[in-house]
Amino acid sequence: MAFARRDGELHAEQVPLSAIAREVGTPCYVYSRAALTARFRAWRDAPAAQPKLICYAVKANSNLAVLDLLARLGAGFDIVSGGELQRVLAAGGAASRVVFSGVGKTPQEMAEALAAGIRCFNVESAAELEVLEEVAAERRRPAPVALRVNPDVDPATHPYIATGLRAHKFGIELEGAFDLYRRAAASPHLRVVGLACHIGSQITDLAPFLAALDRLLDLHDRLVAAGIPLRHLDLGGGLGVRYRDETPPEPGDYVRAVSQRVGARPVELLFEPGRSVVAGAGVFLTRVLYLKRTAERNFAIVDGAMNDLLRPALYDAWMAVEAVSDAPREADRYDVVGPVCESGDFLARDRLLALAPGDLLAVRDAGAYGFSMSSNYNSRGRAAEVLVDGDRYHLVRRRETFADLVRGETRLPE
Repeated sequence: MAFARRDGELHAEQVPLSAIAREVGTPCYVYSRAALTARFRAWRDAPAAQPKLICYAVKANSNLAVLDLLARLGAGFDIVSGGELQRVLAAGGAASRVVFSGVGKTPQEMAEALAAGIRCFNVESAAELEVLEEVAAERRRPAPVALRVNPDVDPATHPYIATGLRAHKFGIELEGAFDLYRRAAASPHLRVVGLACHIGSQITDLAPFLAALDRLLDLHDRLVAAGIPLRHLDLGGGLGVRYRDETPPEPGDYVRAVSQRVGARPVELLFEPGRSVVAGAGVFLTRVLYLKRTAERNFAIVDGAMNDLLRPALYDAWMAVEAVSDAPREADRYDVVGPVCESGDFLARDRLLALAPGDLLAVRDAGAYGFSMSSNYNSRGRAAEVLVDGDRYHLVRRRETFADLVRGETRLPE
């Protein structure tokens, strides 16, 4: 295991987490190279009858060191902004292995991605297709496109991270996709290369994925019959992980089921995993400042807050919390809360912990949507990030300083 307890203390690979906290400070994120590698390989090496490309969803964790490692392992990348494209390129990723998703691409982002030579734009509306066509015409370079269709499948996940129903802002309704494909195929400025969908995140059952795939395959076959061949099928991401008692399928099970459904159709399979690659490869370290007891409940006030790790406050997400070092003291139930001036500033509620001020805590499975969703709320500098590699570790993002917080700001002139 990448994070295991040895001699009464939690380690990241071969490094005690307390040693990292002493040198780097808290709060901080710690990632395991071994865990990142193993989880990506579970996707990359999963057997399939068709060729496949694993496009890591950059939004899950966009640290340059993480992207660098995944690029070395052969990853493609799923991006949702021009900034994410620049990150991928800065980390050594190949533009030719990038797919650009998202409902609000700007003309400037489109132009930059087109100039870089990305593999595909996942187009999410007729209006976006029209703007992309104009950008491509101005640049005299055909834009490779896939339409992201909305299959109207309930992914049975948190409503904030469900994306595949008609009520959501994402994708193009199946009923109108065929005609929009014919329009794209007729344009000299667009090059139809694929068909895409993405129905949500933290999905722990294969059934919604396969239901969406069946609807995609029906559209694929209609398009091929109409003389519009497709080079790839992009199934998106969304495979869940175990935070508490979930039992998600393994990547290999998912890839195998998709491959069998696709059968002899001559297409490449694209997958866009994010959480399932990085969540379990990271922990969030925070230190207990004070213990506070009231008539209602006990609070462990820590130096990490909702601005550092938003998932519990935003989604009411459950994440495991444990003391880094064993302590021979009596346990009690605590809400683990931060110093931000919001009642929603909590990392965990009603947890049985044996604590004293100064203790170091680890929030498990924090590698996905941890730092990438963090902010400077309450003028708090964002946390440091560390990547552990065997018995060594590297500071891959230093903690933000006050100078970082006010960079670009000015006072009023006299």
